[in-house]
Amino acid sequence: MAKRILVALDRSPESEAVLPIVADIARSAGSTVRLLNVQPVPEAVVAEYGRVVAYQDQEMERVAAGSELYLEGAEAILHGVPAERVVRFGKPAEEILVEADTWDADLIVMAAPAARGWLPWRGGHVTRKVSRRSAVPVLVRRSPAAGGQR
Repeated sequence: MAKRILVALDRSPESEAVLPIVADIARSAGSTVRLLNVQPVPEAVVAEYGRVVAYQDQEMERVAAGSELYLEGAEAILHGVPAERVVRFGKPAEEILVEADTWDADLIVMAAPAARGWLPWRGGHVTRKVSRRSAVPVLVRRSPAAGGQR
C-alpha cells in the first residue's frame, strides 16, 4: 500500500489530470502526497550593455515563488488529502528520482503525452527515464491521442 505518493507536475493539463486519480488512491490508502515541480536552473537576467537586472539567486526565488503558487492550486484539487509541495531545479527525470529517494516515496505518479504517429514509445521521454530507473513503482497516465484514438 502506497503511504507516500510523489506526483510530478509540469504545469500541463495532462499532468494535472492525474490529480483526481491520486486523490482517490491517497484517500483509500491514508496516504500523504508530495507535489513536485521541477524547473530548469535559471540564469541571471542581463540587459543591454551587460548590466545585470536580476542575479541567478533572485531568478530562482522568482521561479520558485511562481511554482509554489502553481502547486498550491494543484493541492486544492486533492480536496483535503494531506499534501506537501516541493520545487526543485535541474533536469526533470533526475530530480524526480532524487526526490523519490530522499522522501522515501512508495509510488511515483506521472503523466505522459500521447504517442505521436505510429511509434507508441515516442511520447514522454522524462516518464520513460523515470520508469526505467525508479526503485519504486511508477503509475503513468497516458494522455489520449489526438482525435480520441489510442
